[in-house]
Amino acid sequence: MSTISITNVLAFVSATGIYRGIGFPQEPDLPTSFGIVDLFAGPGGLGEGFASLSHDGQSPFKIGISIEKEASAHRTLRLRAFLREYRTRYGQLPKQFIEFHAGRTAEPDWSSVEPELWKTACEEALCLELGQETATVSIDDAILRLKSAFDDTILIGGPPCQAYSLVGRARAKGKRDYVPAEDERHFLFREYIRVLDRLRPAAFVMENVKGMLSSTVESRRVFEMLMDDLSSLGTGHGHLYELRAIRLENGRATLEEARKPSDFIVRAEAFGVPQRRHRVIIVGIRSDIAAPTASASINVPSTQSTVEETIGNMPILRSGLSREKDNNDAWRNVVVDLASLLANECPGRDGKKLQVAFGDLARRLQEATALTRSSSTLPRDYGKSNDELIRWLERPELDALAQHETRGHMASDLGRYMYAAMFGKVHGYSPKAAEFPLTLSPEHRNWHSGVFADRFRVQIGSQPSTTVTSHISKDGHYFIHPDPSQCRSLTVREAARLQTFPDDYLFLGNRTQQYVQVGNAVPPYLARQIAALLRSALA
Repeated sequence: MSTISITNVLAFVSATGIYRGIGFPQEPDLPTSFGIVDLFAGPGGLGEGFASLSHDGQSPFKIGISIEKEASAHRTLRLRAFLREYRTRYGQLPKQFIEFHAGRTAEPDWSSVEPELWKTACEEALCLELGQETATVSIDDAILRLKSAFDDTILIGGPPCQAYSLVGRARAKGKRDYVPAEDERHFLFREYIRVLDRLRPAAFVMENVKGMLSSTVESRRVFEMLMDDLSSLGTGHGHLYELRAIRLENGRATLEEARKPSDFIVRAEAFGVPQRRHRVIIVGIRSDIAAPTASASINVPSTQSTVEETIGNMPILRSGLSREKDNNDAWRNVVVDLASLLANECPGRDGKKLQVAFGDLARRLQEATALTRSSSTLPRDYGKSNDELIRWLERPELDALAQHETRGHMASDLGRYMYAAMFGKVHGYSPKAAEFPLTLSPEHRNWHSGVFADRFRVQIGSQPSTTVTSHISKDGHYFIHPDPSQCRSLTVREAARLQTFPDDYLFLGNRTQQYVQVGNAVPPYLARQIAALLRSALA
């Protein structure tokens, strides 16, 4: 296909019915079980959603193989595969995991806990780099196994998004001799296409950041190149796949033809995820079984979930002090002094309201009982909520909360965290740089320029959070906890909850790696709804 605008590509697709089953006139026998191939799996958020779906007591989707190249994310992925197999066989989590999850024991040798199931998990979750020969051989072998074990298959995943994202492109511009055409991340979707062509699954789900819609290489849009690659599949025998966008209207999600690229954008908060996460999600259904999809639909949550509803019942923690003596008394002295200072220095027309709030906060902090930097105590009435999302997050088998531990911050940053949280509580939005008191100005040349006006961003308790990204691993400035008395950034577990990972989902590796895994993942709660919609389309 020659280079034309993506609008024309999609218009052509819509007008000609290019994906409507040319060469597949027979009425298909629809499959009932599907083996999943999960590429670029990360810690497994997308796969978790598919594997967790149950319909009439049966699991229509089972992960056959998942691929991830980063070692710590792969360890998380493999452990989750083992726990999934164990629960399927025994109906519960292994007691060794409960102890490890609670922090009471070191990680056990899982192969000694249940050798057969650990072997299965190791065969399912592979640490490989896509595009390399070893990965190609492993995937091709898995394809043969899946085709013999299941009625049909599903391909899921999304290429690494750094080269597509607006932030990633801004950083790349600062690299000397950076040539977009030579950045292999732009073309990793073609490895996805290779597997798609080899596997010929019943359907596929491809996820990526919004930036891929506008990303270009040598003046050509990456999304247009992707459309060309997808349309080339099956040439000579009819085009293999109908492409569908997920459409939401009147509380129901359906699969519809896309008229323009933005139709592929899915807003996670509209599906009950407590986060404003907007991603491109393309669903393709093989043309020989695509006819029934017109009636496919599912109900979605009727209300948005908020930060407060999702993490507000978790144990209260204090931040740490990173460049001075750190204990509760030292921390209390710092934050009481900061609150007292801010009680006299809040700018703007509503400064009086903030001054009163900070005066009250200073008194409460002075009188408060000692706070800790970590807690494994389960929230009150854990596992008893009637809220659908909380029921998904809370797992009654657990007897402790994991990975709820704060980071240390500079004392000067604690003042900015405290101010942002209180401002957000009073005004309902996060303050820009110009709305901070001058005494809190950091030594940053762009602070007053407007370039990084939202360098410090609080998550508003009464709203879904902003997008949780891997940047949370850096400093936490964009992910400030909404409670000004805690004066800190989000913990790994709080970030994981906003990403809708259940509390029994344990992220392995060091804390930085855990944050990166959480930020790069697809929210499992959203993935589960996509799986339900796809099951409806393929039923």
